[in-house]
Amino acid sequence: MKAILALSDGTIFEGENFGATGENLGEVVFNTSMTGYQEVLTDPSYKGQIVTMTYPLIGNYGCNEIDVESIRPQVEGFVVHEYSAHYSNWRARWSLGDYLEEHGIIGIQGIDTRALTKRLRIHGVMNGVLSTTELDPQSLIAKAQAWHGLVGMDMVQFVTCPSPYLWKQSGTELTASNPLTSVEARLEPQFRVIAIDFGVKYNILRQLTQHGCQVQVVPAQTPAEEILAADPDGICLSNGPGDPEPVDYAVETIRKLIGKKPIFGICLGHQLLGLAFGGKTFKLKFGHRGTNQPVKRFENGQVEITSQNHGFCVDIDSLPNTVEITHINLNDQTLEGIQHKEYPIFSVQYHPEASPGPHDASYLFSKFTDLMHNV
Repeated sequence: MKAILALSDGTIFEGENFGATGENLGEVVFNTSMTGYQEVLTDPSYKGQIVTMTYPLIGNYGCNEIDVESIRPQVEGFVVHEYSAHYSNWRARWSLGDYLEEHGIIGIQGIDTRALTKRLRIHGVMNGVLSTTELDPQSLIAKAQAWHGLVGMDMVQFVTCPSPYLWKQSGTELTASNPLTSVEARLEPQFRVIAIDFGVKYNILRQLTQHGCQVQVVPAQTPAEEILAADPDGICLSNGPGDPEPVDYAVETIRKLIGKKPIFGICLGHQLLGLAFGGKTFKLKFGHRGTNQPVKRFENGQVEITSQNHGFCVDIDSLPNTVEITHINLNDQTLEGIQHKEYPIFSVQYHPEASPGPHDASYLFSKFTDLMHNV
């Protein structure tokens, strides 16, 4: 079946459909990871976005029950150069196409993803529409141009959990088939952590558990008073999608938590923490999405290769002098990490939990537990 991807600048890409059929709007972005497409699909940070994979062949190892970062795929559409319907992996249960179809995600293959990526790099990410039902290019372009986009939208409301849950008892992960989880279950928790769910990835929760934490996940709208009443040893501010500025209720909550408990922020959690400190955020031209972003750690001069997925960034110059810069992106010199000079609070823009990606930054979870131990 024919499918069309139309961009708001008037560019049209025609290809073949796989996965579900229909029509969907989103911000068109690209990810440079060579593997890990199932983790990308299920990362809540991609809510509202049509994701293009720059690696040309996608789908050759299928999809399984284990490599998921949330309860379902979160992307608005999936764009690849060549889709492999034939897959081979001992863990696979579905083809990528069947997996997308089951969850209502539209896929398009057979387009020049290199040309699309170059356009997004030159002109910046832009609104688009992916359709198998409407095949009139001009009509699709008009829809893309009329869409409001992600700036100014609170996307967290669409991905946060509806009610609090204890991670190990949540039932949101297929624990019976996950050998990693069976190892976690034998660990004795030393710390009680509340993770505020702005669109949390499962591997953040897995990593916290592996580092001796019992994790209570709470909705993004949970007030500070309720969090402090639970008297956790520490608080994790999770990743999540979209523009941080409209999530003002979370910024207000974080302001009330500063100085009360050790805090560890990741990605959107880092941006919200920056806003709570009095900083500002801005939208990047095409964002950082992939598993090969070099980040310099000022503490020891080490360069980490990191997994990243964000389209907004905290403005370094807007932060108060009570905040110390700890990490910086070596590609564009944007902010990648901060810590408070007085309180046990730190955050990073990238993803130390990876999935997919390298594990250079996993030490940050130990840093968090050390802070809780020393308080």
